Amino acid sequence: MSNDPLLQPYQLKHLTLRNRIIVTSHEPAYPEDGMPKERYRAYTVERAKGGVALTMTAGSAAVSRDSPPVFNNLLAYKDEIVPWIREMTDAVHEEGAAIMIQLTHLGRRTRWDKGDWLPVVAPSHQREASHRSFPKKMEDWDIERIIKDFADAAERMKAGGMDGVELEAYGHLIDQFTSPLTNELDGPYGGSLDNRLRFCLDVFKAIRQRVGNDFILGVRYTADECLPGGTGKGDGIEISKRLKESGLIDYLNVIRGHIDTDAGLTDVIPIQGMANSPHLDFAGEIRAATNFPTFHAAKIPDVATARHAIASGKVDMVGMTRAHMTDPHIVRKIIEKREDDIRPCVGANYCLDRIYQGGAAFCIHNAATGRELTMPHIVAKADAKKKVVIVGAGPAGLEAARVAGERGHQVVVFEAANHPGGQIRLTAQSERRREMISIIDWRMSQCEKYDVTFHFNTWAEADTIEAENPDVVIIATGGLPHTEVLASGNDLVVSSWDIISGDVKPGTNVLIFDDAGDHAGLQAAEFLAKAGAKVEIMTPDRSFAPEVMAMNLVPYMRSLQKHDVTFTVTYRLEAVEKSGNQLVAHVGSDYGGIARQHSFDQIVVNHGTIPLDELYFELKPSSSNLGEMSHDQLLSGEPQSVIRNPDGKFQLFRIGDAVAARNTHAAVYDGLRIAKDI
Repeated sequence: MSNDPLLQPYQLKHLTLRNRIIVTSHEPAYPEDGMPKERYRAYTVERAKGGVALTMTAGSAAVSRDSPPVFNNLLAYKDEIVPWIREMTDAVHEEGAAIMIQLTHLGRRTRWDKGDWLPVVAPSHQREASHRSFPKKMEDWDIERIIKDFADAAERMKAGGMDGVELEAYGHLIDQFTSPLTNELDGPYGGSLDNRLRFCLDVFKAIRQRVGNDFILGVRYTADECLPGGTGKGDGIEISKRLKESGLIDYLNVIRGHIDTDAGLTDVIPIQGMANSPHLDFAGEIRAATNFPTFHAAKIPDVATARHAIASGKVDMVGMTRAHMTDPHIVRKIIEKREDDIRPCVGANYCLDRIYQGGAAFCIHNAATGRELTMPHIVAKADAKKKVVIVGAGPAGLEAARVAGERGHQVVVFEAANHPGGQIRLTAQSERRREMISIIDWRMSQCEKYDVTFHFNTWAEADTIEAENPDVVIIATGGLPHTEVLASGNDLVVSSWDIISGDVKPGTNVLIFDDAGDHAGLQAAEFLAKAGAKVEIMTPDRSFAPEVMAMNLVPYMRSLQKHDVTFTVTYRLEAVEKSGNQLVAHVGSDYGGIARQHSFDQIVVNHGTIPLDELYFELKPSSSNLGEMSHDQLLSGEPQSVIRNPDGKFQLFRIGDAVAARNTHAAVYDGLRIAKDI
């Protein structure tokens, strides 16, 4: 038996967990009609196949109709969910893992114009900043019916074969009762800590009466809000003790912080550039104070940190949730002593930021996550070996090389630079995005295992490629900054890449015209501001940096506001002219009627990239498919079989930004889905 702390079994009441790693509850936004159908089930089961001890689904499933999901969550208040839950739990149990579900009432953390358009309810009229709904202050009958709704939902989950349920308290209705900041009720549910905690305990009493003792109950709750006047550390320890002493629950899942703002949420669930495991020691304090089973997750992205969490006795079960979105087979690789093969979570938070903007959760560099029905986490060997030549060693090219190599093909990669990485290497020059380089490093290590040949410092010409006698050629040459966007004066501006790379010296009074809304514009602004420049960021959009999304925006805003950067929305840079040693920016608006001039000594344009596709078009006449890609075959997972030129020597495809400016996930997805069928 292994001596690895992570691989030791754990007895949680009657439930034996096969190791110490869990996937905590989170909502990937894959439900269909509020049900965990085939896609949701496949996603959940993949983590069980990978060896995790306990996977928790839903973040969180709604127990009441006046708790409408703000993104695509499970609807635990519907009886029809039971058979769908049963299919999922049976499949997870077959893989040897336990499975639980998280239940919630969102309280004020939702909107009145979702679902059935019922009023949002809370123990006060105070609006939550993030969701902006003014709640109805709850009446006694609201409290009674919601307690019953929790019990009904828990009973459904037990009928569906769940091993237990966890109540989502933090930031949601239960914590809104517990916190003195959000509870303005009189009577038995407001005022003293005893009264504020009463709702939580009444919910657990009602659930326990329905489900009995052979069913795990836990709570994920705030033990310190880190807000003046809120639940503090002392109260949190007392609450933890009372939860244990109630005899109603089987474990505590500890959270520190508040989630009512984007900034607060990002401190609770840190992203790249922020400290790993910032609340682990605090969770350990709760465990020490209670001597009770304690779970915890908050940016524990790697095995070493998780192993420390268990070995040090800080927690009993450690959550590696985003890490399992990146690699669902972490535990299997630990068991097989293949930790070097674990695909690293880089903290980009593409997963969470997408669901908060109404999309499904995807990992920035594992395109199979959430697509288990069509994309493989483990790539099958090809029936016949082919020679695949790839031009470009950015994320798209390296993913194609990795997958083709795993298929067993002979793979050759040409790269003009002296190192791999493409735009990832550029973005990783920023201290806060340094973790992004792991996207490249992991693929390079995998390519080494598959004997992929690399030619760096090589500008590949058509003759170079054809001399390789390839069966398949993949152009992944990326793009270059697109600055030719002004009516005049394009030669007077520099690109965001020029600033980030250090190729251009920073000015002292700088305008950044950000028409892309991505990381590059913000990185350039931060670089300039830290260098001492006065910086204004201008965008024609009505929102700021829309491609960066909410939680990723938080560290940028903290830094840029600290350096007094000016933010200007809904204005467009139309032209630039030189006047002495100054540049005059001619500014207009898409809304019309505006013509203004402002002077700067440097103007930066961030307008995405334009494809570097000359080689593709040179090779196109020599290819058998003339570059055509069958979308039907691509989407159905069939090998490409288009023949438009019977005399062609090879198949030709292009991927990533060599097609059009997109993002890292799109590049990786392109590489995976074209190479997996070669």
